[in-house]
Amino acid sequence: MQAGIEMRVRVLFFGRLREIVGVHEESAELAGAATVKDVFEHYARNFPELGKFRGKVAASVNQEYAQWSAQVADGDEVGFLPPVSGGARQVEDDLRLTREVLRVDAVTAVMREASDGALVIFDGFVRDNFKGRRTTHLEYEAYEQMALGKMREIATQMRERFEVNRIAMVHRLGRLEVGETSIVIAVTAAHRAAAFDACRYAIDTLKRTVPIWKKEFFADGSVWAEGETPGPAETKAANATAKTRASESEF
Repeated sequence: MQAGIEMRVRVLFFGRLREIVGVHEESAELAGAATVKDVFEHYARNFPELGKFRGKVAASVNQEYAQWSAQVADGDEVGFLPPVSGGARQVEDDLRLTREVLRVDAVTAVMREASDGALVIFDGFVRDNFKGRRTTHLEYEAYEQMALGKMREIATQMRERFEVNRIAMVHRLGRLEVGETSIVIAVTAAHRAAAFDACRYAIDTLKRTVPIWKKEFFADGSVWAEGETPGPAETKAANATAKTRASESEF
């Protein structure tokens, strides 16, 4: 192996992805430790069109489906797979935490389908004040594994209560400057009522049940933002509210 190259992996592309990259198979040389996501982004930087399919692509390592956070090792075979043909379309939600700058258009670029009639977006961003004090920046932290689990629960509840198609729920962690997006929630549906109700339910429930914390920084100090303490009773109340809204909505 050449100096400076710590890892070489075999990368496979299929279907539409193969057409974008121009090859079915390639040996990728990586400079250090990497995840499946790192390998994908290695190619997305050179093929921007590839990045638009991020929410629809499945990944594999050594012929087994893998999470985007999975580590890859020297000699591994990494595959990137578009949705398979045949049967009903498998809807894949975009549920994740990120420390990268959030851009609404990047999150929603792959969400629209011909059967959709509405796309509702909640873009939560950093304001410049908190209880009369001038905010300089924010910091978010999370119990990440639990937070992702709760986000998946919310998405499942949304599908049970509202007639929606695709769901995106992406929250940024780390330091955010004033004006930067902290969370994007987007929902597609055939009708606007379902999309609006599901989007509202998602942000309200996330704020009550997902373990993510916000710290506000000012010129003269900082403070942790106080919210509600989540728990089983709170979850039940949120579910009851969602059922009421769903029954009142016209689809």
